[in-house]
Amino acid sequence: MHKIITLSLFVFVFISCGSDDNEDCMKIITIPQTYFVNNRSFSYDIEQLVPCDTPEPTVAEVLDTPPLLENFSFEVLRFEFTPDTGNNTMRLQFEIRLTNNNNFDVNGIPYMTIRTDDFEVSRVYENAITPCLQLEANSSCTYTYDQEDSLVFGTINTIEFVDLQYFLTN
Repeated sequence: MHKIITLSLFVFVFISCGSDDNEDCMKIITIPQTYFVNNRSFSYDIEQLVPCDTPEPTVAEVLDTPPLLENFSFEVLRFEFTPDTGNNTMRLQFEIRLTNNNNFDVNGIPYMTIRTDDFEVSRVYENAITPCLQLEANSSCTYTYDQEDSLVFGTINTIEFVDLQYFLTN
């Protein structure tokens, strides 16, 4: 009987001291990130699997480059610029089909690059009729804009579409 108790005690101590459970302990943390477009900030959080002793982030990481939606496409359905409407205004109108080819929904902002007479500029058209701030999985949204601006500050003869990207937000 003494041998059984000694053997049992030995097995118990051996199993208990075999490994430290904290060595294999992992957890998922949320890492807050932020980026700036046209002097406006946007948030985008990522999740990461880390060891349990990793501290939770307390300050948002500032990204130099906004996160882009991959597996994304667009089709310019209409892009029309009228330099003088006859009412002392110029008018920009466009319809662009944005397509999320992923199996998950996303939130974000369309970021368009255009070329005018003298320079190229990229921006978010916040006054869009349909801003397409969310794209459902495997679906499309038509990004629509129609705005007139005064000619008081100067005239632009041409505006051409160059490119469009979709930046991710929370």
